[in-house]
Amino acid sequence: MSLISASALAGKLFAPNLKILDARFSLADPTLGRREFLHQHIRGAQYLDLDADLSGPRTDPHLGRHPLPSPAHWQMVLERLGIAPEHEVVIYDQADGAMAAARAWVLFVLAGHQNVTVLNGGMNAWLALDLPTEDIVAVPEPSRYPVYFRMQRLIAEDELKVRLHSADALLLDARAPERFRGEVEPLDRKAGHIPGAVNRPYAQNLENGLFKLSEILRAEFDAAGAGSKEVLLSCGSGVTACHNALALSHAGLDHWRLFAPSWSGWIADDANQVAIGG
Repeated sequence: MSLISASALAGKLFAPNLKILDARFSLADPTLGRREFLHQHIRGAQYLDLDADLSGPRTDPHLGRHPLPSPAHWQMVLERLGIAPEHEVVIYDQADGAMAAARAWVLFVLAGHQNVTVLNGGMNAWLALDLPTEDIVAVPEPSRYPVYFRMQRLIAEDELKVRLHSADALLLDARAPERFRGEVEPLDRKAGHIPGAVNRPYAQNLENGLFKLSEILRAEFDAAGAGSKEVLLSCGSGVTACHNALALSHAGLDHWRLFAPSWSGWIADDANQVAIGG
């Protein structure tokens, strides 16, 4: 199970083995999510910052605008938050598509965590049911969590270039259609997409602020060829691609691999080709 409803989370809110993480983040205002967390959050939640916790340092443009954190970095974050392998973890975002929450979910999957879900509908769904919130930030007792990433969940650029020519691989790009087509590019120095990619905007996974039913998502991904191919995932910087990973898993399609550098990492090499249009 990759998603949990607000009512289901409320029913286990006081479970001793539960850890709740608030991953709200705005690319337009990187401090907004933390400010909102300090003002009001789900009872017992701890904050995860997309830049500081869910990304590594921006030392190499080939790794993209939001480089994956190293296993050592992710271990440090988990231990600071008091999370151990045996904990049940629930992550939430706002209702804007669970962008950073999905990124955190992928990092838990990479670490092999067995019990991690994303709150369907995020904070908006929680508030709509008038469920408990607080502004108290507890200091957790540090834990011990040895982290080893399951590297088979990732694909490097050299292998991606080979797989793009394979009939049994599908590269899905989670960006908005106009960015995919190269009509606009507000964040990166080149517009367009990786040749051979298919556009699957992450917003298409949602309906009325919630993830679509699993059977609907399964039909949509099957129509794109995801049911019979290895699914490779990309976006602008490796964040919203995680939303497609979460949606695929919700749909029962767990054979995805993340190209973490995504478009921003791809264009760091001027020798890499760029495709324009739909």
